Amino acid sequence: MGNWERNLLKTSRGVFEIFVKGEGEQLCVTHHYAEFNQTGDYFAETFTKTNKVFLINLREAGNSEKAQEPYQLSFLETIFDIEAIREELGFNKWGFSGHSTGGMLGIIYGIYFSKSLTFNVIVGAAAREYMTFSKDCIYNPKHSQFTRMQELNETLKRSGISLEKRKELKIERTKLSLFDPEKYDELFCLNISKGMSAIRMDFFSRELQVYDVTKKLEFISTPTLIICGRNDVQCPVLYSIEMEEGIPNSKLVIIEKSNHYPFLEEAQQFIEEYNLFIKEHQSLLS
Repeated sequence: MGNWERNLLKTSRGVFEIFVKGEGEQLCVTHHYAEFNQTGDYFAETFTKTNKVFLINLREAGNSEKAQEPYQLSFLETIFDIEAIREELGFNKWGFSGHSTGGMLGIIYGIYFSKSLTFNVIVGAAAREYMTFSKDCIYNPKHSQFTRMQELNETLKRSGISLEKRKELKIERTKLSLFDPEKYDELFCLNISKGMSAIRMDFFSRELQVYDVTKKLEFISTPTLIICGRNDVQCPVLYSIEMEEGIPNSKLVIIEKSNHYPFLEEAQQFIEEYNLFIKEHQSLLS
């Protein structure tokens, strides 16, 4: 598994750190508050056999541009940054794929800039705040693992924890979002490490409280593939079903034996569904 090629791209909205790998149609992948490096990302790695993947560190992540104003960390401003990156790279269009909060960015991207997208892949995401009204969500106080998830997140925010302890807590946290936690070592076996931009995470936590774009889903005109694990505890499957109902040219695939990581938990089915979707829309890509 080779490393990703690192680039610093100067755009009209500042300098952004981008990692590139793979061959084929260009595909943009990012996450709302992850910090990537040359080891890449499990989700992005999924597409490197079929696409030339551009993995983006957003503003305040890694070596990318800082935010001069807090609002520059919002969903919409982030999409303006991604559009500036696309323009600088010289692409009329590209595909977008996002997992979790990356998928939420994909939804905003589709609403405002479908003309820039050949296709859109939204995995384990939601078009509105997903905690308050869903007891199946691990961030809802009625969920059996809510308290433990909160403890893990709060502990991980502290600075004085040893690297070993931090790793242990992160593994426990990830296991809460797996269909079969026993498979953790088997699923997360590559030399991939990524960080988190605390300032982006904090802004997201606030913006999420008022996030609801369900009434704008009809403005997404690009072909959209929605994938969700049947047992997703972070963004429960009902939010993916809702997105399929709202997005005109969309297809929903529910992966039965999966929680929040269908691209790892049922990797073969995930890739087959993605390839089928791309094949169906090949005429749009040529």
